[in-house]
Amino acid sequence: MTSMSSPATPFPSHTPAAAYDDLLARVLPQAREHRLWEPTDGPLPSLFVSHGAPFTLDDPRWLKDLFDWARSMPKPRAVVVISAHWERAPVAMSRAGAGTPLHYDFSGFHPRYKTLPYATPDATDLARRLTGLLGRTPVHEFADRGLDHGAFIPLMAMYPAADVPVVQLSMPSLDPGALLELGARLRPLRDEGILVLGSGFMTHSFAVFRRPELAADTAAFDAWAVDALARGDADALTDYRNKAPGAAVAHPTAEHFVPLLLTVGAADDPGSAVSAIDRMVMGNSTRSMQLT
Repeated sequence: MTSMSSPATPFPSHTPAAAYDDLLARVLPQAREHRLWEPTDGPLPSLFVSHGAPFTLDDPRWLKDLFDWARSMPKPRAVVVISAHWERAPVAMSRAGAGTPLHYDFSGFHPRYKTLPYATPDATDLARRLTGLLGRTPVHEFADRGLDHGAFIPLMAMYPAADVPVVQLSMPSLDPGALLELGARLRPLRDEGILVLGSGFMTHSFAVFRRPELAADTAAFDAWAVDALARGDADALTDYRNKAPGAAVAHPTAEHFVPLLLTVGAADDPGSAVSAIDRMVMGNSTRSMQLT
């Protein structure tokens, strides 16, 4: 359970998830007509998304950026997502059945955020494929676990028609090297039109809410990560605790950074990263990346 005592948000509406309601009203026909991936499209990229808390659904710009990003690619045949909010070894998967209830792993927000549905289609084919990729023994499927907010919040904006099968995998540990290796094992899925998505946050500091001057540290960390990605320096990213300026402020704990290593591991070219979203919100970087 993620408990968040959030500061007043910078978003104007007083109606929880009003921006998301507006997004659905505007884009659902486009979302339903989004062209499905075909083999002639080539491999899908691997993505890292800064997923935000439930109040992402109050930010019209953030939602539009996520939707437009998804529209810039063919609609994937399925999505496998690794979120900051599920660590379990060995790697396990969420329930793959159609319409699996969401895992509302947060508190301290308006109750409406726990009523918003995201009922994705049956993903048992993807679950079987993941079992084949990840080991000789079946990967345990948690029948009572749906997608957590690190998975469903960005996907609600990216694929608002909820018409793409999704399976969430657990992080086997918070060791960056373990996530890099897991990404490499998932890399073949990209050739099959399956989107590999690491969901975390480029910087994840609550201290900056209380001490705005710490935004200098989160900005320095963000700039360092962009440079390391541009150089394809997976070793530096793996050793971010020792190499990155502002790491202790930007990531007092590891879980929101290490999904980036999954994305790097799933890429053919670690130096191919481009920023799909590049914005500071409440002192933190919402940078989201695409690699090929």
